Amino acid sequence: MKKRNTVQLLGIMSILILISVQVFIIRGIWKQKDEMFALRYTTWSQEAFNYIRRGMSTDGFDTVRLLLANYSEKANKELHAIKDEKELAVKKKDILDYFTKVVNQEQDLSGLLSSYFEMRGFEKNFKYTIVINNLEMISNDTIVVYQSEDFSKRPPPDRGGRTGPSEISKSKIFVTWRWMEDNNYRFFIDYYIDFSDKQKVILKETAASLAMSTLSILVVVIIFMITYKNLMEEKRLSNLKTDFINNMTHELKTPLSTITVAGKTLEMVQIRNNDAKILETAKLIGKQSIHLNQLINMILEISMWERTQFQLDKKTVEIEEIMNDVVDSFRSGGGNGASINQKYNFGGAKVDLDIVYFTMLINNLLSNAVKYSDKDPVIDIEGFAKDNNICIKVSDNGIGINKIDQKHVFDKFYRATTGNIHKFKGLGLGLYYVKKIAEAHGGDVTVSSKPGKGSIFTITLPY
Repeated sequence: MKKRNTVQLLGIMSILILISVQVFIIRGIWKQKDEMFALRYTTWSQEAFNYIRRGMSTDGFDTVRLLLANYSEKANKELHAIKDEKELAVKKKDILDYFTKVVNQEQDLSGLLSSYFEMRGFEKNFKYTIVINNLEMISNDTIVVYQSEDFSKRPPPDRGGRTGPSEISKSKIFVTWRWMEDNNYRFFIDYYIDFSDKQKVILKETAASLAMSTLSILVVVIIFMITYKNLMEEKRLSNLKTDFINNMTHELKTPLSTITVAGKTLEMVQIRNNDAKILETAKLIGKQSIHLNQLINMILEISMWERTQFQLDKKTVEIEEIMNDVVDSFRSGGGNGASINQKYNFGGAKVDLDIVYFTMLINNLLSNAVKYSDKDPVIDIEGFAKDNNICIKVSDNGIGINKIDQKHVFDKFYRATTGNIHKFKGLGLGLYYVKKIAEAHGGDVTVSSKPGKGSIFTITLPY
């Protein structure tokens, strides 16, 4: 158990490490693609802006300048006339709001950029953001209406250009900055664009890497699960084989011990002079020899069944007649006083069967019904024909089988346990043979059971 938990823990840790590495790689690729996307559109936007300025002799803010010129003269005078600080703050906000509204609603740069992108075959649908970094009203003394913290950290602006965009560019693509001035105002803006399908474009570009990473993780997980399952199955089979060897050793020792004791008995003088005792001892030796021979043949059969498929010698027989013969033979030979009830409705159906193997199949079910009963065994056998199949149900009043054991009762060497103790002797091969024989005939066998309520084995054979 400890070894199994260690293997499982190490496997899970390895998978988690692999997933973490893959996530780290994907994040790096995503970030790289995002930066490349921004770089591409920054370059294209600069080209577009230069084309608009040279080819159209405009920067897209001509209407903005006209509206602000008409508004700023009056606003400038009103601003300089205010002495109260609170009233001054309110007026500054009104001026900033008006400038922001006009710059965003009346600019033509966005439409010109979209037309240029469409002409070049680029994505034309985008959102834009215009940020006012500094706004001053100019007269004999200049009043700063608004100034961003980012703007104050930059080198003093001049007509030659600016040092770069504001902090908002971390999530958007910077296109250009503008410096506008007339007799009454001076302000600086940054212009950004943001594509609504940017994430889709990046996802499309990273789809191959993402798919490969996901596939590799799935492959590793599947391989781990298969390996772990095989490991547990090998461990289970190893335990079953060990249990089988222990049981087989015990089974072989029983007849050998009896034969050994009987042999020593024959050496005794009083026995040699008693013909009846000699005959009784000889019969005991013969009986145990037959038992020992059966065990050896069983081991040989296991080996043969491992190497080859069933070689059936089928004959067409009337199924009800065969069932009666098998049950009568069991009742007289090994029934151990079991009460066996039969109810058949085969309708005279004839089936192709290997009589020897089919007899073994039914005998194994009847033997188990007797063996695994903690009271007087009662066995009900029902048979009928349905949908071109022969169904035979063998019900008993035994100890029953729990749900966990029901999944494995047809496995080779498997024996149901109670408290890790095998209460009943056996090799764990009876139901394995039943399943193999049924399948060799093209049929199947299933079990339905509840602990303490007995079991029902259903054999289905085609005809």
